[in-house]
Amino acid sequence: MNSPTLAAEIVTCPHCGRRNRVPPAGEGNPRCGQCHRSLPWIVSADDQTFAEVAEKSSRYVLVDFWATWCGPCRMVSPALEKLAVMDADRIKLVKVDIDRSPALATRFQIQAVPTLAILRDGEVVARRAGAAPVADLRKWVEEATREPDRSRS
Repeated sequence: MNSPTLAAEIVTCPHCGRRNRVPPAGEGNPRCGQCHRSLPWIVSADDQTFAEVAEKSSRYVLVDFWATWCGPCRMVSPALEKLAVMDADRIKLVKVDIDRSPALATRFQIQAVPTLAILRDGEVVARRAGAAPVADLRKWVEEATREPDRSRS
């Protein structure tokens, strides 16, 4: 079976304005070719590309299950993109249109949109439904991605 072709996204560096080609899948953190600062990793995935783009990622993945007809989805999208810029070293934002990805909608039991899930090593570590302001979303992401303090063991 052939792997679907994953096209690189063009991302404008929020620090220097340079346009950079960012692959949808890969290791590490994408960095600007000019200023070398972290770039927001915002990509789309569907039933065919989700495993490669999201589940095999070596970082936390914030999945936005959304639909084109959903008003709250359009409201939360800029907040999620802002969050992806603010936490570029920590998270990858993967957007999944549930109407174009029915298998993922079923697998993740999406009953309302937007639904957000945070994955680590392909497993859901946090989930929430509904739109929220960027400050609330950032707090939720920080809590879900906080690594345990191993120094107290």
